[in-house]
Amino acid sequence: MRPLKALLCNNAAHSTGVRALKESTMEAKLKHLEMIQGIINRMAGNSFLLKGWSVTLISALFALAAKDSNQFFLYLAYFPCLAFWSLDGYFLWQERMYRKLYQEVSKATPESIDFGMNATRFEKEVNSWFSVCFSTTLRLFHGVIFGVIVLIMLIIISTGSV
Repeated sequence: MRPLKALLCNNAAHSTGVRALKESTMEAKLKHLEMIQGIINRMAGNSFLLKGWSVTLISALFALAAKDSNQFFLYLAYFPCLAFWSLDGYFLWQERMYRKLYQEVSKATPESIDFGMNATRFEKEVNSWFSVCFSTTLRLFHGVIFGVIVLIMLIIISTGSV
């Protein structure tokens, strides 16, 4: 028969080891969530930068068109408008898939964390990229820019200037 002191020491060591294992698996879960959150933040940052570049580039094209009286620059403004709109939609679409991944990982048990970062498995659970491009927020921002380009083109055509 083992002495009582040896049994108590073994149980204490075992419970300390189990507690350390639980803490390390929970830390792994938190790290995984931090990694996903970093990607979500990067997508949101990219979207913000695209909006800034869109306004800046289209404004510069308007300025060039007015300065040189060259209508070509106004037609050229459609390209960055549509390109930035589609890229912004892509980043928002990706962000939504990573939010789904974040939700899945947050509900998962710490022991099942595999550090998987593939969010494409949620592609069917979020709206399509095309639908996201025409979400309310993107339609309001990029649609207004597109509308301004069209409005300026109509003004130019009706007045015959530039």
